Parts: sequence; C-alpha cells; structure tokens
Amino acid sequence: MADRVFLVIARHSRMNAADTAAMLAEMKELTLSANGTLVGETRANVAEPSPSHYIRGGKLEELRVRTLETRANVVIFSVDLSAVQARNIENALGGVRVVDRTGLILDIFARRAVSRDGKLQVELAQLQYLLPRLTGKGVIMSRLGGGIGTRGPGEQKLEIDRRKIRNRIEHIKGQIGKLSRHRALVRASRRQKGLRQVVIVGYTNAGKSTLLNALTGADAYVENRLFATLDPKTRIFNDAAGDPVLFTDTVGFIRDLPHGLVKAFHATLEEATEADLILMVVDASDDQALKHKGVVEQVLKEIGAEARPRVMALNKVDLLNDQAKARIADQFPEALLVSASQKSGLADLLKKIRETLFV
Repeated sequence: MADRVFLVIARHSRMNAADTAAMLAEMKELTLSANGTLVGETRANVAEPSPSHYIRGGKLEELRVRTLETRANVVIFSVDLSAVQARNIENALGGVRVVDRTGLILDIFARRAVSRDGKLQVELAQLQYLLPRLTGKGVIMSRLGGGIGTRGPGEQKLEIDRRKIRNRIEHIKGQIGKLSRHRALVRASRRQKGLRQVVIVGYTNAGKSTLLNALTGADAYVENRLFATLDPKTRIFNDAAGDPVLFTDTVGFIRDLPHGLVKAFHATLEEATEADLILMVVDASDDQALKHKGVVEQVLKEIGAEARPRVMALNKVDLLNDQAKARIADQFPEALLVSASQKSGLADLLKKIRETLFV
C-alpha cells in the first residue's frame, strides 16, 4: 500500500513565489517517483531554522494537526534535516515517519538502480547518509522496510555498527574503483577504434532518454518521472557520413543535490568528463528552464566536465506556442529547438553534433 505523504515546503527569505511553486511541483514529482500518495502540503517560512525541530512551535503544532486530519504516515521536508531534527519532529508528530529531501532522492535511486555499478553507488550513498544519523544499534534497522525512506542499503540488511558500516563503505569504494578502471579501459578501446562519444546530460525529466531513442532509434526506458534513468545507457548510431557515434544517456541532475551525493555518483557521471561532446538537454516548456541549465552547468563543473565541447538542445518545444518558442529562442540563442517525442528538429541537431565532433 502506498505511503500517505504530507509535504512541508520550507521557504527562505531568498525564495520568491515562483521559486516556492517550482519547489512544490518538484517535491510532488519526487513523491510520485517514490510511489507515494500526496494527501496534504504546507509552506513554512523559515528565517532561521530551529536547531531542535527545524520549524518552530506554532508551525510544528499545525503540522501535527494536519497529519492527523489527513491520516498521513510520512512527512517529507523539502530541505535536509539533521538526525536530531528528524527524530524530534517524529516524536512531536506521534511517531509519523519523517523523511528529508536527500532521503527521498536516495529512496528513488534505490528503486531505480539496475546494474551492479548502480546498486553499489546507491548503497555507498545510503551508508554515507546513514552513518552520521546513527543513534544506537537497531534504531535505523527498525525502520528498514518497503516504505519511503526505509529502503535499506544494498541487497542484505547490514547490522548497525559504525565500524562495520565504515568497513563496508571502504569495500564498496574498492569495488566501484575496479568498475571505474574497467570503464576507463572500455573508453580507451573506443578511442583507439576512432569512436566518438556524445554524453547526454540535463535536469531530471528533461527528456534525455526520449531524445536518445529519437536520435538512435533505440528503446531506452522512458517514463515521465524524475530519475527514471539511473544507470548510463550507451547506443551506437551511424551519422549521415557513415561515421559511428556513441550516445550515452546519464542520470538526471537536480537542484541542491548535496555535494556528498554528487561525489558518490561521480562514477555514474564520469562518462561526461571524457566525452567528445556533451549534449545538454533543457526542457523548454518548464518555467525554470534557465535555472535548470544553471544546475546542470554547476554539476558539470563539480565533476570536472565544464570544459568539454557542448551543444544545447531545447526539448519539448511542441508544448509551446509560437510566441513562447520565440521567447525561449531569444533566451537561449546558442540552443537548437527540438521535440524528441515528435522527432522534429533532429536533423539540424545531428548536423550540429557532426560539425562539432568532426571539425
């Protein structure tokens, strides 16, 4: 049975109404991607977070009443909480499960990982997230299960012991290192064969997998949910001149992703650091398109891929009227307008990719 989720959107002084609306929409999508059922929401103005509960007395009492009224069994915050804050909020709400933003994203990652590498990356990120939140043996273990925020790390339950967790983290890092070295050998082999690689990046749900399919005629998994793609997928395509080009889809980016999580998933994104070309996909129909582009650029910088040659595609233009198309084209003059779902604009995009790859 799906969890009944109540959302708390924390508003800070630097957030305007549009930012708040975008955060609410994104948190709703994340909740859906975690198979949760949204039963209520509230906005909390937080000038200075409470060290003990994040939100303060009046809002906390309102939240307690609202969770009772909606029969919510999970409360999800749009920000990250300390272990103390999460535990105190749970106690104040009478035991209702409390999940923060990173915990929610990790839960989605745990649901979507398929490959051995992807599962190891998820387990590493989960353990690094859990370690500072341990309060004693069995506390976290008692929460592991099938609901949001309760998916345990890895295939098997791990005894909650700091030393064992640290040892497991080091073991996983070693395994990930071996897989990373193997991928490096594969990339070197591709280069020796003269294969060019295009890595597709973008904000989550920008339509990267749909574009991959449209460009290559492949059948990568496509679903209209956040983080539908977690494991990188590579497809080969022979361009108009007959030259083989590899297209690789990657995990979607998202705003305010904690640095530790970016680092943990570096291997998932490492294809971008050595790509011959980065194809950045932006959802042209999203009001936050400019900010999403900024998030992607920041992550590329963090992983050391900001200097790679780049082509930008504004996707989903079929959802825009002519006036909106003209406006978005002015806003992103360097970009090409495409619709992956309608297969429009692809010829111009492939031409631009070829011109950049084979200069």
